[in-house]
Amino acid sequence: MNYFEDIRPCNDDEIGKKLLELMQDEQFMHLMKNYFPMVDLTQIAQSGKGFSNLVEFQNVVIRPILESLISKVATSLTVSGEEQISSIPSVFLSNHRDIVMDPSLLALSLMRVTGNTCEIAIGDNLLATEWIRTLVRLNRCFIVKRGLTPRDMAKSFMQLSSYIRYAVTDKKVNVWIAQREGRAKDSNDRTQESLIKMLALSGNADFIENLKSLNICPLSISYEFDPCDYLKATEFQLKRDNADYKKTKADDVLSMQTGIMGWKGRVYYAFTESINPKLDEIAQSGMNKKDQAAAVCALCDHQIHAAYQLYPINRWAYEQLTGDTKYANVDTAEERAMAEKYLRGQLAKINIPNKDEEYLWHKLLEMYANPFINAQCIIHNS
Repeated sequence: MNYFEDIRPCNDDEIGKKLLELMQDEQFMHLMKNYFPMVDLTQIAQSGKGFSNLVEFQNVVIRPILESLISKVATSLTVSGEEQISSIPSVFLSNHRDIVMDPSLLALSLMRVTGNTCEIAIGDNLLATEWIRTLVRLNRCFIVKRGLTPRDMAKSFMQLSSYIRYAVTDKKVNVWIAQREGRAKDSNDRTQESLIKMLALSGNADFIENLKSLNICPLSISYEFDPCDYLKATEFQLKRDNADYKKTKADDVLSMQTGIMGWKGRVYYAFTESINPKLDEIAQSGMNKKDQAAAVCALCDHQIHAAYQLYPINRWAYEQLTGDTKYANVDTAEERAMAEKYLRGQLAKINIPNKDEEYLWHKLLEMYANPFINAQCIIHNS
């Protein structure tokens, strides 16, 4: 366990201590009093030593907060494929829309369905303050190190791969990880080969067998509205206009706040089946390791794209982007008008020098059209 000390979640016996640390943080207390006044933090801190494990803490303390939050920022949170949440520990590998809400709503979905949660991979670039670091570790998050030298990155990959394998095969817990580093800002979800290779890096068998022991089950996440869409479009233009542009910690904090508190409409989590049976087919194909990795990525992408929940705004954005009107009658005139009104409103939120409205509008349309395009590719190729 010492090998994982700097990246692991909190241990069960650290709950009381970490809760007290949170109570002593003025910024955290101010945030909680403003947004979640119904939560009696003092009482929770006093009873912290009474929690037997992190899952109990999450059900008692975190679930009511998430239930209250989702009632304010979304129309609904729907889960499908519950039968795929088996007794066999799995890696839930998903597309990635929002820094905070993707794993948070996964935890809520799992608590609603099973009473359990899972461990979460989270980048250290998001740990802007010490209270955020403490809070995420209390919520079963382990840390993915970013911005390292190539030499340190290789060591970090092995440590991360080893921890995920340890969590799944030794601790017997489910793990969530995004299919790529960072969010797909244009919503064109694709699994990174480097991620698949990282997962297989640890283990004592060959590439495919190392992946099979993790029981990867792709998870498809669909938001009707992405409250960070205008921030993502802004970043596209800033990077286009300045090759050296880098986001600041303040930008990350704004993304987190907007993603948490912004309106999402309908939210849908679709659990899909384990890829293990199809991994056997890849193993028997005679492919080399590089081609095997590409095939695994394509397999994960296929299951994620096929399980999307699509909304009127996805079809409307596709029509505006491509000129293809064959789906124009699927949604009502009111739904189509609401889609346009929403996106025009998001475009109006962007306030940057030399604002390129045509370019930004195109990027916003892409974000909502790409899930529809990817889902249609699955249908047409079936």
